[in-house]
Amino acid sequence: MIRNERLTATLDGKFVVFLIGMRINKPLQIHKWLPVAAAMPKMLSELYQHRELGFLHAETWFSRTIIVVQYWRSLEQLLAYATQKNAQHLPAWKAFNQRIGTDGAVGIWHETYGVSPGSYENVYVNMPPFGLGKVGALQTATADRQSAADRLVKNRPIDGVS
Repeated sequence: MIRNERLTATLDGKFVVFLIGMRINKPLQIHKWLPVAAAMPKMLSELYQHRELGFLHAETWFSRTIIVVQYWRSLEQLLAYATQKNAQHLPAWKAFNQRIGTDGAVGIWHETYGVSPGSYENVYVNMPPFGLGKVGALQTATADRQSAADRLVKNRPIDGVS
C-alpha cells in the first residue's frame, strides 16, 4: 500500500546492509546463469523462515545485473549464515565454483556495510514500506526530521550510547 506522506525509518542499534548480486555476462549461456539466479530465492526463503539467524529483510531488482539488498541484525550473524554447513548458501557457493568458477559466463559480487546509529538516514515519499522502512520504525519526516542533516542528527545515540 502506497503511503502518501513523507516518511523516514530508524532501526535501534547497529545493523548490517549486505548487497549481493550477479551479472549475466553471457546471456545465451542460460545453463550457466539460470542455476545461479535460482539459488538466491532458496536462500531468501530459508532466511525468512529462520529469522533467528539475524536476517531482517531483503529487496531485489532484476536486470542483466541482479541486486539483492539485505538487512541483517549483525555482521556475526551474516558470517555465521555464510558458513553454516546445513544452510542453502554453502552448496550454492560450491556449485558456482564447480560449474562456473572464473569462466566469465556469470559474475557474482557482494558488499557488506556495518551501520551505526547516526551514520545513516533515509526518506520515503509516496512509497509503500520499502527497504529499511520494512524492518525499522517509520515516522513522519517533518519538523526535526525534515532534512537529511536533521535525520542524521536525530539518529545519533545520546551521550555516545548506542
